[in-house]
Amino acid sequence: MTKTRRIDILLLMVTLILLAIGLAMVYSTSAVVAHERHGDSLFFLRRQLAWAALGLLVMGTAWYVPYRRQQRLVVPLLWVSLVALCLVFVPGIGREVSGARRWLALGPFTLQPSEFVKYGLIVYSAYLCTDLRRQRQRDEVRFGYMLGLLCVFCGLIFLQPDLGTAVVLAVSVGVHLIIAGLPWRYIWYGLAAGIPAMIYAIVYEPYRMKRLMSFLQPDQDPQGAGYQAIQSLLALGRGGVWGAGLGRGWQKLFYLPEAHTDFIFAAIGEELGFLGAVGLVFLFGLLLWRILVIAIECREPFGTLLGLGVFLLLGIQIVMNLGVVLGLLPTKGLPLPLISLGGSNLVVSLLAIGTMLSIASAQPGPGPWCQATPRHR
Repeated sequence: MTKTRRIDILLLMVTLILLAIGLAMVYSTSAVVAHERHGDSLFFLRRQLAWAALGLLVMGTAWYVPYRRQQRLVVPLLWVSLVALCLVFVPGIGREVSGARRWLALGPFTLQPSEFVKYGLIVYSAYLCTDLRRQRQRDEVRFGYMLGLLCVFCGLIFLQPDLGTAVVLAVSVGVHLIIAGLPWRYIWYGLAAGIPAMIYAIVYEPYRMKRLMSFLQPDQDPQGAGYQAIQSLLALGRGGVWGAGLGRGWQKLFYLPEAHTDFIFAAIGEELGFLGAVGLVFLFGLLLWRILVIAIECREPFGTLLGLGVFLLLGIQIVMNLGVVLGLLPTKGLPLPLISLGGSNLVVSLLAIGTMLSIASAQPGPGPWCQATPRHR
């Protein structure tokens, strides 16, 4: 029996183009640092290529397997993620970098459990909220259970500390709950508890307060808290319209910290110029637009909610990263999806996009940006 299957060509092509740009810029921004630290200019590129290969395999698997089957795996995934989040605090297992314990050491590689938690909790939230929307009466017990689960995971991520990831997770799941009919009093309760907690988290940790003050007045401490923001803007300014040329950036030469991770967009602006930076933003816009369209066109509530969760998961990270680099938001360590160096984020991003390809392929008809291919079963 033959069944027509859609292939979202635009989403697939934009993803592969962004991945290729990311690999090229990881090498351009990390070669000097890799040679200085490890004696091998290809050290970081080799790792990113390995993660990219794994991510493409995961994306292809998520694309091929019907997305509905993820509902069966989400509960075991959440339990494994919970254990992994706890293990990062265990000496000898968890790895600490710059005062943060967010990674598990796996031989020569490291794994960041919070990245997989974000996707797993979004899948579970979409599944639970789909079931809640089918009920005629609001099941406040299950709403409370989901909110409690969210608080546990966000709390563990916050303790690493990783405030940015906790915010991304809270907003993504929160939108799911609102769509499912979460009573407004719970929303007000959450805001009443969350806003003071956020203020306390900023005031309690001196480095967060310094980041906030440096965001407001970066020139007051140009060699300290304001250093990253200033160097980022210098990189963007030096690029001009056309850029200095691929591989010819200066700021990555130990002036701009994390030029191959959190601030890679600043390096892109310097080497590829204003036009290159705008082109990258345009590609991200296409990516998010296709994800949102696929979610809206899906005829199943679970697929729509899952697609919306993926849209928020990637969209919030992109906006926050670009906002930090452009000086519009306080400095926060969030990678740029598909571009920054980092295996866990890359694999999860490709997994999420593979899920969107699966949702698109399940819809009838080719669609304006899709190609219909016969599938035998």
